[in-house]
Amino acid sequence: MDAQPYGLIATFDTAAGVYHAAKNVRDAGYKHWDCITPFPVHGLDCAMGVKRSLVPAFALAGGVGGFVAAMGLAFFTGAIDYKLIVGGKPFFSPIPVLPVAVELGILCASVGAVVGMCVLCGFPKLYHPVLKSDRIVSALDDKFLIVIEARDPKFNLANTRALLEKIGGLDVKELEA
Repeated sequence: MDAQPYGLIATFDTAAGVYHAAKNVRDAGYKHWDCITPFPVHGLDCAMGVKRSLVPAFALAGGVGGFVAAMGLAFFTGAIDYKLIVGGKPFFSPIPVLPVAVELGILCASVGAVVGMCVLCGFPKLYHPVLKSDRIVSALDDKFLIVIEARDPKFNLANTRALLEKIGGLDVKELEA
């Protein structure tokens, strides 16, 4: 094993066990850690202290930007660049452009959500040290894992191992970097 491991990994048998362990790890003050579960565990994000995602802000920015771009293009072409009087109607009217602007807003909102998710998740991330662990396969089926990273300011190999064992972690091991 390297001199400095990536972190510690602990196994839990039940969803309730990992839920309560996550609360204890959060209360202990750790910041760089994660839970790996085979299925979504209701309330685990709250137990971990995870804040609300910024993806909706990316989606809103994309949607508003698309809508404004469509309306702005219609205004520029109709009222500024190519003034054409048709039947005494005004140079610019938002009513005929509204369906196109709404559709462009929806398109840009979805693109903004996908781009925001990729940026916030750090994609493309082609490798993670947890994938070296032999326990990742069982975590995809019926086990639950908590990984505490060594880059955490509170990380101390002995103290962190003791915490994970105290909160019910089974087979606590070091992860290679």
